[in-house]
Amino acid sequence: MADALDQALQEHFGWSAFRPGQREVIEAMLAGQDCLAVLPTGAGKSLCYQLPALVRGGLMLVISPLVALMEDQVQHLQRRGIAAACLHRGLDPTRRRELLQRVRSNRLRLLYLAPERLQVEATRQLLEEIHGEGHLVGLAIDEAHCISAWGHDFRPDYRRLGQLRRLCPGVPVVALSATAAPRVRADLIRMLELRRPLIQVRSARRDNLAYAMRRRPSDPLPQVLETLADARGAVLIYARTRRSVESWAKRLGEAGVAAIAYHAGMDPESRALALTHFQEHSAPVLVATVAFGMGVDRPDVGLVLHLDLPSSAEGYLQESGRAGRDGLPARCLVLYDPDDRTSLAWAIRSSAEESSDPQDKLRSELSQQQLRRMEAVAEGSGCREQALLLSVGELVPPCGRCDRCQGPLHWRDWSEEASQVLEALDQRGGVDLRNLGDDLAKSEGDDVDRWRWLARRLVQEDLISESDDGSQRLWLKPAGRRFLRQPWTLRLAA
Repeated sequence: MADALDQALQEHFGWSAFRPGQREVIEAMLAGQDCLAVLPTGAGKSLCYQLPALVRGGLMLVISPLVALMEDQVQHLQRRGIAAACLHRGLDPTRRRELLQRVRSNRLRLLYLAPERLQVEATRQLLEEIHGEGHLVGLAIDEAHCISAWGHDFRPDYRRLGQLRRLCPGVPVVALSATAAPRVRADLIRMLELRRPLIQVRSARRDNLAYAMRRRPSDPLPQVLETLADARGAVLIYARTRRSVESWAKRLGEAGVAAIAYHAGMDPESRALALTHFQEHSAPVLVATVAFGMGVDRPDVGLVLHLDLPSSAEGYLQESGRAGRDGLPARCLVLYDPDDRTSLAWAIRSSAEESSDPQDKLRSELSQQQLRRMEAVAEGSGCREQALLLSVGELVPPCGRCDRCQGPLHWRDWSEEASQVLEALDQRGGVDLRNLGDDLAKSEGDDVDRWRWLARRLVQEDLISESDDGSQRLWLKPAGRRFLRQPWTLRLAA
């Protein structure tokens, strides 16, 4: 088996050796065993289900949340002469009929589809049909963390994927993710009904990535241009909204940078042209929303730049993981403003209030907690990578590469100001963060943002508690009351 796998790897992909963790998962899949594979971005998760389909000569069904990611993988496979396709609602009737004919005649090795497609009766009937014919050799759930409410990118339709076990009994299932904390892994095993799975977890640490996070200036363009000038290879820029993507692509173009926009609001032809441009040009700059930025796969991305605060540390690990997949040094920079946290918290809260699903309140609270952890990474004084990996349950020593490890920190004693914040909360009870900053500013020239920043840092120091509903109401914690009774020196890096 080992020799056959090495031969297949060389024949189909031109590689001489497996990456850590790949062979074990592939061998388990070929033996009919379920698997849970948590492998970092760039570790080659897709090979874990692509190679078994080629070795067995059957169909591997791949569930993925992003059409952009599916189309990108299909293009890469087709260039290698591998029969792969993506089934989605954008296909015209003729192409859909041709695709289904290839599936039924066992002329396709990999079929990608979104989880929503499994709620279509015709799709379920197709699965039962090819399973009955013995053509279905495996089921792969990519970005499997989307199943768990504890994960950073929960998708309701992913929760229904347990039905695959009943639709296709006896077919091995592999769940894959770049990050999954222990409680998320437990959710995956339970909800996908994995049977005595092989669990393969590799460190999410990327020794070639250097993280940096900076306050975003009122006009970030000069800093962005300076960062781009020092970047190697391809550049991926994340912006939160479609409007922001278009605006930044235009501004960069006017500044002499040939930047391409990429988001869901573009027509299919424009999206395809943007993806082709990013794949084929020597040093392209792509500005994308997260959903579409995560769908591009190019090994020589030398810079991943976020223009807003990411919504979670776990999500940021995956988004920044697009960088340095060739193993060479790469940079990951976040430009953020404290107001990013406020706008994100409001959006999460609004979404929960509009929903009739009682579970959405719990998920909203979890999202608020994840957002708070991401803010703590951005504002904190410790190693960036260490803080990010702690969010997925991994404890590592300082990286020595990030801006916190490399640069001098400016520490000062904030004990007096902290006492003022804590006294205000002690006197008034729950106080809105924004109002607190206004109340503490003693004069017109006093910096309101400074007080708000300090209040958020005191939350991170466990002296203040914050509501999980997105309202940003603050309360004094027992440790905060102890500080008021007997203050200690509180040194913080600003």
